[in-house]
Parts: sequence; C-alpha cells; structure tokens
Amino acid sequence: MKTISITLFAALLFASCGEQPKKETAEKPEETVKKTEETATRKLRHVVLFKFKETSTADDIEQVKQAFDALPSKIPLIKGYEWGLNNSPENLNKGFTHCFFLTFHSEADRDAYLPHPEHKVFGEIAGPHIDDVLVVDYWTE
Repeated sequence: MKTISITLFAALLFASCGEQPKKETAEKPEETVKKTEETATRKLRHVVLFKFKETSTADDIEQVKQAFDALPSKIPLIKGYEWGLNNSPENLNKGFTHCFFLTFHSEADRDAYLPHPEHKVFGEIAGPHIDDVLVVDYWTE
C-alpha cells in the first residue's frame, strides 16, 4: 500500500511540473521587458514602392532616388536601407518601378521617422513626381 501511495504521489508531482496553460492577463512590467527582448531580434521593415508619373524625366526620378538615399544619413532612426528597380519577368508590378526598403528597431522609431522634418523635405521633392505609392510595414519572423 505504501508503494502505491508513493507512486501516486510521484506521478502527481511529475504531472504538476509540466507547463501550465497561459492565461491572458494584463501585461506586467517583466512581460514588457520580455517582449522588448523578443523584438530586439526581429526587425521592422518599411517597404515603399513608387510609380512615377509619365511626365517625370529620368533626371526627376534620379533626384527622388538621391533624396531617398540621403535619408539614412539624416535620420539616425533608420537602421538599414536599400533600394532597387523592379526587374520581375511576371509583369505584375502595376507600374511600380522603384522599391525602397528601410529597417527600424521599433514601431516608435518608425512612427518618429514619418513626421521627421527631413522625411517631410523628401516628400516635397518626391511628391510632384509620384503617380502612386504603396507602403507595407512588417515585423520579420
């Protein structure tokens, strides 16, 4: 009888050591820290696609490109930058030719970038030449 009781006690002890289901609760400060640590390994991508006006010249488009190229040196919140021209053979770009790809460490950094004075100056340069723009932001997985 003692052996059965000890065995049952051990089995119950083992069962109680497993991972407990998580309950949805209000965030505690330590949970916020954990989320911050998780997002430190992830990156926030800000993808911008431009379709230029038919009236925009090659010089106009180059001026817009150079203005975008200058943003990372003027806005330290930008942690990564690259750009490229569409070369897809699928012909599904709907007139979007230029892709600009920015990386931020946080949504707060991205949100501060959007109204940044240097970003607004860029908008004044690009605006007259942009027929359409498509923006997608995502966290890397």
